[in-house]
Amino acid sequence: MTKIDTSRPETVLPTPSHTVGPFYGHALPFPGGGDIAPLGHPDTIALQGYVYDGEGNPLPDAFLELWGADPEGNLPQVDGSMRRDPSSGGFLGRNGVEFTGWGRVQTDANGHWSARTLRPGARGRSAPYVSVCVFARGLLVHLFTRIYLPDDEAALTADPLLTRVDPARRDTLIATRGELGTYRFDIRLQGEGETVFLEFQ
Repeated sequence: MTKIDTSRPETVLPTPSHTVGPFYGHALPFPGGGDIAPLGHPDTIALQGYVYDGEGNPLPDAFLELWGADPEGNLPQVDGSMRRDPSSGGFLGRNGVEFTGWGRVQTDANGHWSARTLRPGARGRSAPYVSVCVFARGLLVHLFTRIYLPDDEAALTADPLLTRVDPARRDTLIATRGELGTYRFDIRLQGEGETVFLEFQ
């Protein structure tokens, strides 16, 4: 789309390009968006990391949606577990009982994100993973990737998707193990160490 200066018909000025934001701070985040695992569940794991732009700078306004299977590898069929305040309609958070497998988190001022979910079980021939959808400034279309857990090397070696990824880039899809059930997964949108993103057709 262009803007025409009618006072000088020969001048055509370009309009700014359109992107997806960042406009995520309004209405999309909700209390407990990263608290996917039911309270006290023994199979709870913590996922955390940073989102970086092409120059290696952390993005303070990126937005992630995560979803995954339960520990038996089943996709949850539970309706949403959100609670709303009956008088104001505002979000009170999750009810802490049902596992929907889905969460939504925003990066903080340092580009950091975190979520608690259940350790996903393997589905079919796939190694256990959590699906991720990334929204960030400058992206015209959201990006999809996966977080594979590093706990079963045989399953990772046989995973149908990982076997199709260049071995030099495969590690960008595998989280690193921390202490006490924590895993780190950084997302790099471009440049050196760029995360492998998936295209669904």
